[in-house]
Amino acid sequence: MEHPRDHAYPAHWEADVVLRDGSTARIRPITPADAGRLVSFYEQVSDESKYYRFFAPYPRLSDRDVHRFTHHDYVDRVGLAATVGGEFIATVRYDRTDGHGRAASAPADEAEVAFLVQDAHQGRGVASALLEHIAAVARERGIRRFSAEVLPANSKMIKVFRDAGYTQRRSFEDGAVRLTLDLEPTAESLAVQRGREQRAEARSVQRLLAPGSVAVVGTGRAPGGVGRTVLRHLRDAGFRGRLYAVNSAFPEPCEPLDGVPAVRALARLGEPVDLAVLTVPAERVPEAVDDCGRSGVRGLVVLSAGYAESGAEGRGRQRALVRQARSYGMRIIGPNAFGIINTSDAVRLNASLAPRPPARGRIGLFTQSGAIGIAVLAGLHRRGAGLSSFISAGNRADVSGNDILQYWFEDPDTDVALLYLETIGNPRKFTRLARRTAAVKPVVVVKGARHGGATPPGHTVPVTRIPDATVSDLLRQAGVIRVDTVTELVDTGLLLASQPLPAGARVAILGNSESLGLLTYDACLTEGLRPLPPRDLTTAATPDDFRTALAAALADPACDAVVVTAIPRVADTDPTPRTDGPALATALRTAAAASPPKPVAVVHVELAGLPEALSAPPASPEADAPAPGVPATGVPATGVPATDAPATDAPAPLRIPAYPAAERAVRALAEVVRYARWRRQAAEPGRVPEFLDETIDEGGAAGLIRDLLGGAGGGGAEGAARVTLAAEEARRLLGLYGISVRPTLPAPTPDEAAEAAARLGYPVALKTTAPHLRHRADLGGVRLDLADEGQLRLAHRELTEALGTAAELRPVVQAMAPRGVDTVVRAAIDAAAGAVLSFGLAGAPSELLGDIAHRLVPVTDRDAAELIRSVRTAPLLFGWRGSAPVDSAALEELLLRVSRLVDDHPEVVSVTLEPVVVATHGLSVLDASVRLSPPPARDDLGPRTLPSHY
Repeated sequence: MEHPRDHAYPAHWEADVVLRDGSTARIRPITPADAGRLVSFYEQVSDESKYYRFFAPYPRLSDRDVHRFTHHDYVDRVGLAATVGGEFIATVRYDRTDGHGRAASAPADEAEVAFLVQDAHQGRGVASALLEHIAAVARERGIRRFSAEVLPANSKMIKVFRDAGYTQRRSFEDGAVRLTLDLEPTAESLAVQRGREQRAEARSVQRLLAPGSVAVVGTGRAPGGVGRTVLRHLRDAGFRGRLYAVNSAFPEPCEPLDGVPAVRALARLGEPVDLAVLTVPAERVPEAVDDCGRSGVRGLVVLSAGYAESGAEGRGRQRALVRQARSYGMRIIGPNAFGIINTSDAVRLNASLAPRPPARGRIGLFTQSGAIGIAVLAGLHRRGAGLSSFISAGNRADVSGNDILQYWFEDPDTDVALLYLETIGNPRKFTRLARRTAAVKPVVVVKGARHGGATPPGHTVPVTRIPDATVSDLLRQAGVIRVDTVTELVDTGLLLASQPLPAGARVAILGNSESLGLLTYDACLTEGLRPLPPRDLTTAATPDDFRTALAAALADPACDAVVVTAIPRVADTDPTPRTDGPALATALRTAAAASPPKPVAVVHVELAGLPEALSAPPASPEADAPAPGVPATGVPATGVPATDAPATDAPAPLRIPAYPAAERAVRALAEVVRYARWRRQAAEPGRVPEFLDETIDEGGAAGLIRDLLGGAGGGGAEGAARVTLAAEEARRLLGLYGISVRPTLPAPTPDEAAEAAARLGYPVALKTTAPHLRHRADLGGVRLDLADEGQLRLAHRELTEALGTAAELRPVVQAMAPRGVDTVVRAAIDAAAGAVLSFGLAGAPSELLGDIAHRLVPVTDRDAAELIRSVRTAPLLFGWRGSAPVDSAALEELLLRVSRLVDDHPEVVSVTLEPVVVATHGLSVLDASVRLSPPPARDDLGPRTLPSHY
């Protein structure tokens, strides 16, 4: 492309976006090479739209107009276009102006903005997406306000501005509406943006999972083969829409294949197809995608292999595939996918290689692995569970777990979301979506490749530096149930799908085996539950005995959940082997249905027929659906467990999950208990105390950061270098956020050490600041409680004699802090996960044992309180073995202040406070390190865009 010579083409402004109808478009800067596209685009715009744009009849663009609208400096004059198939469907441009509306350059911070959308594409959210992107570009170029003049009759354009969520002013001048928008993002504009993102991405998945017509491309005439298998599965599932078989090798005339119309190319159908399943070899996929794009196909499922999982050449082929599909507005599941399933009676879609489709149910399943998908499907089928939808995304070059969460969030047929993930391409967005979804329905995740240190073949995602333990903490903060194995994924999903959430951790245990009851009791203690003493019904217990005991336990207000243990019944009077499974299942289901809704799990040993009978479907299909307004998990929309509502408001747990081992049942129950507690807390989210605002100088900090970065790099944010602040600079910056760091004074000689101590006051500490000795009291680099000058001079001499010269050690003197517990507080920005706040005890607990807890920034008062209590060594802070508890309130406040600092100023990429000595009253920050850098890209906070790392 030809670009203006004075400014480089801003390639980072290019983006793929999902529009309101679920299709995609590409947004990019307009260049001189687009003159022909602009003219063609303008010719397809109606006279009315042209009039709205130019306030007068304007049938065609002059050569001068074309030159003006295609030549930009990308600073004061910028034009963006939305394209589909390489052709313009909409444009937007801004021109920087001064206070009188005349053309201007920086430092003028206002610009006039104007849009034009082809009539055929109006109503698809194109203008809203363009506004988000042109606003981000303007902010990057120092523009703070947009102005626009709109004719009163142009209600659609006025609505685009009005609904954007920005602070705006409106006036009526000379027959036009003049709008002024402040471009600083607001809570409302961010909420609008995310709401549009959710609806658009959910719609794009819905188009894939609920198509009105499906074409299998690559179906062979001979039995067998991937294409023929998928076609058979679609037909056997009773797909409600139209089916087509496509193969360019079909002989003419094309005869139906298994009763399905067959064609050589989609273009010959003469009607659009919603979904195409590509099963052709990878080298023939581009031709098939072109045929799909030209024929109006809405989405693709690419089962073909030979892409990123096969090496560098395959990665290039995968990038080309995504670019090609998106150029036609299509989204992709795959490549190297296993397929998709939708069990809704209105759809009945099985476009997968699954040999046995799942029954209809209320669990959604997403996997990044076909093999794992097969295993989970088999496990769920074996235990009588059904699915609402299944997506096996393979290399997930386009549609990912984030998109599926957007769909499941509003899907009325899905009550539990299960995900097997090998990589998380955008952890920040995933945790945001998971938190929102988990507030209304459970999200259970098992993550593979946790310790491999490498991205699995086929996955092209940004590298995140944060360890797996940190990812686990962040997922739990978002309400995600993180499990370790596929077995635990199924175990937990079954309990969530069939039982209400518990109100607490008190567990009743009853059964006919004392030993099995004790094993269950021990497992409960191990998992942090509060088991009641097991009730032994003896080995002679009948199904009626179980029914009576379960009903009594569920009615007990001191019980929140019940674990039933069962072994084959032994009766002295009847030596004949008994088959009590179905009878026992009936008794347990009857008791549960007639009792207050509390979760019930069954642990069984060699009881034939019990698991099958417990998981058997209800007598009528309607009985398997939740009551109106209440999900199958038994949790009303308020997030309060069903046990807090009248029993009639929640569905009876008609199915009861069964487990072959006590440990598995209890582990699943413990995860559900923790999730129910998180959900109750999420109903009343934490807050950031208002008193912080009174002691924080955000503006002063911004100015100081600007000066420090400018001085380091010279030339503003783009030219600034990453810089580690000197001790005094770090102290000044932290002080503006109410964080006081105890001063230190250099002590290169004994005399200077004595002078420093006299200024600070005894007792003092003498410590080295050399990097290899920093915070290493175990190596003798720190001397404490020096009460007078004599002790100080002796310590200085011993340090230099034992560890090196003063120039090497860089000794400093610091006033002693009150005794307490040494802790460490850190905040760092990860490119993928965002800002993360970490806490641990200083020294061996954090460095050797890795006992560190993490939360995403910004943290609330509740997050801060949980953070300090979630490390394993937390008892040391709260009076362990008779010691005095520390001032936890002061520590929580410090965490909130650090969180505010890095959240308010993205230039602060790292803060380390170590050690922070927390005493019984107050705390002391003894050392601090701060690093600054130009603001990192915050993809999840910018305009909507699809991932570009495919």
